[in-house]
Order: sequence, then structure tokens, then C-alpha cells
Amino acid sequence: MATRQRAVAYLAAAVLLLVPAFADAQTVRIVQTNSAGDNVHIIDPTTNEVVGVIDGIERAHGAAPSPDGKWLYVANESDDTIDIVDVGMLKVVKKVPLSGRPNNIAITPDGKKVYTAIAQSPGALDVYDTEAGEITATISVHGGVHNTYVTPDGKHAVAGMIGATNLTVVDTATDRPVWTTYFDRGIRPMAFDRNDDGSTRRIYAQLSNFNGFTIVDFETRKELRRIEYPELPADERTPGHGGNTAHGLGVTPDNQYLVANSSLNSSVYIYRLPDMEFVGGVRVGHSPNWVTITPDSKYAYISISGENRVSVIDVAKVEVVASIPTGGQVPKRNATLIVGQ
Repeated sequence: MATRQRAVAYLAAAVLLLVPAFADAQTVRIVQTNSAGDNVHIIDPTTNEVVGVIDGIERAHGAAPSPDGKWLYVANESDDTIDIVDVGMLKVVKKVPLSGRPNNIAITPDGKKVYTAIAQSPGALDVYDTEAGEITATISVHGGVHNTYVTPDGKHAVAGMIGATNLTVVDTATDRPVWTTYFDRGIRPMAFDRNDDGSTRRIYAQLSNFNGFTIVDFETRKELRRIEYPELPADERTPGHGGNTAHGLGVTPDNQYLVANSSLNSSVYIYRLPDMEFVGGVRVGHSPNWVTITPDSKYAYISISGENRVSVIDVAKVEVVASIPTGGQVPKRNATLIVGQ
């Protein structure tokens, strides 16, 4: 009964707070998945409160909103599906079977293709055509895929592998791999910045058991350097993350800052682009896992999976400005939903 009452309360909040606001231009919401739960939470970044919940998505991994904000695509690890959510209804309206167990998910800027990382051996990228309403390709990338992304210009999908220790770049026009770079460690979260013409400049990638990240030049396909986070005394570290020593990266939409999580340090670090000037760091709590950033580049939302909440960081000030208890179980991947673009 209590669960039902909570669901009714969340639905009421959605009707009062979510739907009317979506009539306005550039309405922003933060989508927070829960890797050990069966729901997804919607946060209003103007109030930093949960204003909606999407039930029935067990072991949600990645989430990718459509560019118009009408749809949300969620990788469901329990059912091996893409769950398609009608944002206005906060309801799953379709489940698309995948070729194996999924991890992260990404969508092209035009909203026409959704790429889902298939972690289950032998690994692949499944391509969902949103206009056709079906999977139109399964791309072999030689390894189980943990995280997949689409570059800001939409021209490439990038798959990162933990076991195969490589990242593979796919042409989104042809859905064929075009190049691969190998590393000495598994590939964890990634982020991308842009050249002045909008093309991809660099890939930032976190690596297994490395407390920092590597930088890859997109044009030359070569690793430029590795940056380690500040070292903390042993009694200030939070061990026990497996290979996720550092997990969660994001480039601000204005292309000015890189926001980088450290699970080991329980911290978030900010670097100024493109020169990688260290701006500062802030402690956020046990197991910061993912980063999503508001369209104005002011705030980063950090899932704190070890404490079932979300921390909000003022990027320029490198300060925690809010802590949001979501009620979800082990929150990990999150995304920024924009309606009215």
C-alpha cells in the first residue's frame, strides 16, 4: 500500500510540476537511473527536487533523451531491452528486444538513431532506428561494450571495452567501424570536446584501475597524455570499487570545462579546456559514478551511488550547492532532458 501511495504522489507531482512546465521553452529535467532498483527518477534542476518517477524499469543502465524531449530511451539490463518512455506520461510504452545484455546507451543529435552497448559476449552495438521503430543493425566491435557515446557533431558513435581494452569509432552514416585504438587498461566512461567548427577534438577516457583519465586526439587517433587526480592520504580514500577507480566524465556544453569523478577519492575535479588547467576539486560522497550537466554549463549533477543521492556542483566555483535524496537504489547513469528545443 505504501508503495502504491508513493507512486500516486509521484504521479501527482508529475502532473503539477512536469507537464505544465514542459509547455515553456527550454524546460530542463535531470534523469537519474537506479542500477539496483526498478525505477527512474526525474529531478527539477530549478528546485533540486524529485518531481516524477518512471516505474517498471528494473536494473536500468544508461538513459538517452530524444532531442525534442518527448521520449526517453533506457537500457534495461533485466529484460535485455531498450525501454521507450513517453516523457509526458512518465510511462514505458514500448520494449525493444536487444541482441544481448545492455550497458550504456546514446542517441544521435537528430534523434534518428539510438546506439546501445551490448556487454554480453561477443559484444556489439545495436542500432535502433527511431523512425522505423526497430533494430536495423548490430555492429561487431570485437569486445563486450561497456559504454557507448555519440560525438557532439553526431558523425560518430564510440564504443569502449573493458575486457578488450580498446575503443572503436563507428561512422553513424554507414554504421561501420572506421578506427580502433588499443590501451593497456579497460575503457571506462568517456567525454568529448569540440573544435571551433564543431568537429570532435579530443576523447577523454577513464581507465580501469587508474585514478585519472587519458586524452586521445581524435584526428590523429593517438593518446596524448594521462592526467592523474591529486593523491590523497590512504585514510581519506574510499577503496573497493573494482576497476572503477575513476568513473564519470562530462564536458560542459560551452566547451570550457571537463568535470571528472574519482571514486577512490570520493571527489569531483574540474579542469579548464583546452589547456587542462586544474581548477579545483570537491568531496561529494561515497562512489560518485556519473556526470550530467545543465545546458547553461553552470551545474553538474553527480550520482552518488554509495549513498543513494545526487550531488549538485557549481562548476565554476567547484562547490557542492545541493544534495538530493532520490529514494532510488544505487543511482548510477544520469542524463539531461531538454524539452522545447
